[in-house]
Amino acid sequence: MDIVFGGGERTGRENTELATYEAVANPELKKYTLVMMKYVYMTAFAGVFTAFTFIANAQDFDKGLAFSRNGDFAAAVKEWRPLAEQGHAVAQYNLGVMYDNGEGVSKDAVEAVRWYRLAAKQGYSFAQYNLGLMYANGDGVSKDAVEAVRWFRLAAEQGVASAQFNLGVMYNTGDRVSKDAVEAVRWFRLAAAQGHTRAQFNLGVVYANGEGVLKDAVTAHMWYNISSASGHESAGKLRDELETNMTPEQIADAVQRAKTCMSSNYAQCD
Repeated sequence: MDIVFGGGERTGRENTELATYEAVANPELKKYTLVMMKYVYMTAFAGVFTAFTFIANAQDFDKGLAFSRNGDFAAAVKEWRPLAEQGHAVAQYNLGVMYDNGEGVSKDAVEAVRWYRLAAKQGYSFAQYNLGLMYANGDGVSKDAVEAVRWFRLAAEQGVASAQFNLGVMYNTGDRVSKDAVEAVRWFRLAAAQGHTRAQFNLGVVYANGEGVLKDAVTAHMWYNISSASGHESAGKLRDELETNMTPEQIADAVQRAKTCMSSNYAQCD
């Protein structure tokens, strides 16, 4: 997994190819990486630790950030470990990432799970998502589908798009949960509204096939078009295939809806 000096979607491990075109994309296998920006730390501190009876030493946390930016992960661990042991959820999460990656410490999936769990129990969404992946993959912990879904759901409810996407896939396929096409669409919509390209693609699939929604070629075209504009390689092909059975008026309507959706930052997509 890579280190990213900013907020938003982090890079990491993921599967990229679809088994077939006429199927939803597989679950995300990427993990969220180190929280590196001070503003992210401060936002998380205000949002997660309102019940805390102490304030962690921000100066020590920032020292850890500076060391990690310079590639001195061992020094970053030295700054963050005392904070993590005192209950600082972001420091706990960052230690989990470092044990997961073997950066500044020996790679140790069991220890990564321990730190992820401590942060996740305090409500830190990235830790909840990563812990869900550990359970889904049996990485540092016995594989446990129920626990994977539980942690994905907690992260998804806090707005982690990858977790929302994963729940959508699971409900669509009946993987680890009872199959529920309507619930799958609900999670795909939430992730798509955050610009998640593969969730947007999957909405195209479900509207094209009538899975959990009424079959609707115009809406399917819209979501394929949006996903294609975001870089999904298969979306453009499926959009073009749909057009062979659509009228010029339907195509024009779909194109305009896609423009409206994207220009509204996904707020006006219905």
